[in-house]
Amino acid sequence: MQTLTLTAPTDEVEARLVSPFLGRPPSNVAYATAWGRMLHGKSDEILSDGSLARFEGKVNLIFTSPPFPLNRKKRYGNETGESYIRWLCTFGPLFKKMLTPDGSIVIEMGNSWEPGMPVMSTLALRALLDFQTENDLYLCQEFIWQNPAKLPSPAQWVNVERIRVKDSFTKLWWMSPNKKPKACNQRVLQDYSPSMKELLKRGSYNSGKRPSQHNIGETSFLKNNGGAIPSNVLTYANTLNLDPYQTYCRDNGLQLHPARMPIDLAKFFIRFLTEPGDIVLDPFGGSNTTGAAAEELERFWISIEASEDYIKGSRGRFDGKITSDSFSA
Repeated sequence: MQTLTLTAPTDEVEARLVSPFLGRPPSNVAYATAWGRMLHGKSDEILSDGSLARFEGKVNLIFTSPPFPLNRKKRYGNETGESYIRWLCTFGPLFKKMLTPDGSIVIEMGNSWEPGMPVMSTLALRALLDFQTENDLYLCQEFIWQNPAKLPSPAQWVNVERIRVKDSFTKLWWMSPNKKPKACNQRVLQDYSPSMKELLKRGSYNSGKRPSQHNIGETSFLKNNGGAIPSNVLTYANTLNLDPYQTYCRDNGLQLHPARMPIDLAKFFIRFLTEPGDIVLDPFGGSNTTGAAAEELERFWISIEASEDYIKGSRGRFDGKITSDSFSA
């Protein structure tokens, strides 16, 4: 194991940034970069045992995708049924103590179906709602991640009996103990549509009162703000077959994590809810998409993962950036 030496990459960002990782690291660091560290262990234990005590009250964003509330066990580990709801709620106090006063929690949650029936389960909704209400959190906004490339599922009802359409979205709930947590949609502006670009070029607009009773002024939509404000429906395909992570796993005979999200989804929320130099925490790191996104956007990151196999594979997201490694492929 190499000696862990972490310093702030001040030549890449503002000189005011100071690495939060200076000093003696906890014993459960699996690997580290100048911007972050991956911890090996169960998140509830690590968040409770004092390993991250120096970061309490300093995390700006907890962005995570816990094991989904399925009605059967998966190999990546998940609680099932009502026990899932109780299990997820216990993380509320652990998450809240890590946050800054204006920090945010974003949880991605997939859908589930009742066993053997073409009927959706309400388990995911109830889990999110109980997590929010029992932990006195505000629901700042609900988002949908739509994956247009997702394979048709559930297969029995979509492909075989043809009585349902494919389930291609997951929910993301943005929550906070603060009514107005840190956020700025100017950091996530999207490219203007061709019609909006033409409107700006033309310099005129069909003003006046609309059937909705909105009164549109002559110059209401003529200011170029650098891009369009995105909606809360985010569309990202998860189809990369030759990304560095998958290539690394295949070259080293490592198991791919079965429930990965596209890195652009993590980047959206990191941009939206944090600034360079802020701290992002993912308590269910998996293949460490969150850490890789934060690293690229110059945010400090901490990820926690219980599976040594998944940790080994996640190293492939940090080619040439790992400064300390407890166990490698």
